[in-house]
Amino acid sequence: MVDHSRDEHDLARFGYKQELKRSLGGFSSFAVAFSYISPSTGIFALFFLGLTTVGGIFIWSWPIVAIGQLLVALGFAELSSHYPVAGSVFQWTKYLAGKTYAWFTGWIYLFAGILTVASVCATLPFALIPAFNNMGWNLANNHSNQRWIAVVTLVLITVMNIFGVRLVAIVNNTGVLFEILGMVVFAFIVALFHHHQSAGVIFHTGGTSLTTGTFLVAMFMSLYVIYGFDTASTLSEETKDPRRAAPKAVIASVIGAFVIGGVFLYAMLLGIPNMSTAIKQGWGPAQIIDANFGNAFSTVFLLVVAAAIFVCCLAIMTSTIRLCFGMARDDALPGSKALAKVNTQLHTPVWSCIVVGILAGIPFIQFAGVAIIAIAATGMIYLSYLIGNLALLRARLGGWPRTKAPFSLGKWGMPISVLAIAWGGGMLVNMMWPRAATNPRPKEVPGTLNFHWHWLNGQPVLWTVLVVILIVGGIYYGLVQRTKPAHLQAPEGEVPDAAPAPAS
Repeated sequence: MVDHSRDEHDLARFGYKQELKRSLGGFSSFAVAFSYISPSTGIFALFFLGLTTVGGIFIWSWPIVAIGQLLVALGFAELSSHYPVAGSVFQWTKYLAGKTYAWFTGWIYLFAGILTVASVCATLPFALIPAFNNMGWNLANNHSNQRWIAVVTLVLITVMNIFGVRLVAIVNNTGVLFEILGMVVFAFIVALFHHHQSAGVIFHTGGTSLTTGTFLVAMFMSLYVIYGFDTASTLSEETKDPRRAAPKAVIASVIGAFVIGGVFLYAMLLGIPNMSTAIKQGWGPAQIIDANFGNAFSTVFLLVVAAAIFVCCLAIMTSTIRLCFGMARDDALPGSKALAKVNTQLHTPVWSCIVVGILAGIPFIQFAGVAIIAIAATGMIYLSYLIGNLALLRARLGGWPRTKAPFSLGKWGMPISVLAIAWGGGMLVNMMWPRAATNPRPKEVPGTLNFHWHWLNGQPVLWTVLVVILIVGGIYYGLVQRTKPAHLQAPEGEVPDAAPAPAS
């Protein structure tokens, strides 16, 4: 009771009333961030891209991306220790750089989260359909079946989020344990009994062409996996002692995902019976599992991975809903009054749940496969992170932080922020570069996506999505949000001098 009162009092200093249920402990905070990252999800979705591009060497993108994202996570961990409120990047930039900067950051990040929900729902069929087929269902692994499974998944996670964060936490905690145990146990079984490649497979291209350009393409799988660690801070208002718990969870989720995912990736490469065939046919984990194990074992493992992906869907939607709620509570979104209303019995923002669910369903109207959705989601996430880090660097140059918090980078804060910006900016350019593999024009992938406008079909997908969201957001902000007062209440010293004062 004492801890709850302290946390509620701390939240009140930011001008917010405790409405969400504060029930998450340290492990639950870590679990929801780890579930958002979910190494098995991204690996199942895009393993084929790395393998077919540079062979076994693509595994080296994993530690590179993990180190780069850890730099970002360290800065975000310090921010979460200073600002334990729902909304992560939106809230941080609001206090560090002011209303307009924060609004566009939050707007971009909100739709990035929505697209990520859709992309992970679309990943689930990659594990579930092969599992069903092993059980005799005989389902075609085509876009139609993938779409329906994704839609059913989206409905389920929406309903579960409506019924409360405690339910989400129980499912998350269980799912994380299964994912970690499943991936590690499987990796050791493959390494001991089903290794077909030598230990040096990670130094071989398998006949592919290794250049700087092809390696940058192969990095996309790793870039798609390791983000979302700020989820632990997004759920700060539902976490006990968030100023200490959230930073630990943010950092631990990146390190944990790196270790577990790296072990799993190496096992996948060792387990490929014929590298040339795998590269030629674009094998993913499902094909590797089927090639090595009997029907029963393969089915069980695919179901474990499917459960991990489902939990990932759940965590991402929970995070996106809290961002939507956090923005709406500041009256920063259309229909904010409804979106910010918390059900007194369920302790959840029900309309935020429903709206996020509906918006996440839009990509399924014209379903182009998980890769296309993932391209847009990942690019916008990295843009949001970069904008957040630019605001953080600006604040540091102005003397932030001026108050103490349980987690602090101290003198390392400035160089880490500079490196995080260099990393994030470089990877954003990599993702936005127009190329068929990672940012295609619709006309380059006929039969998957059609904007029904010849000129627009000639533009890279990520460019189109980002420009449309910015144009819609810019019009709405200019007509509605520009004259609204900002909510910048915070404990003394937590708003840098460089940030604009609240509008009166």
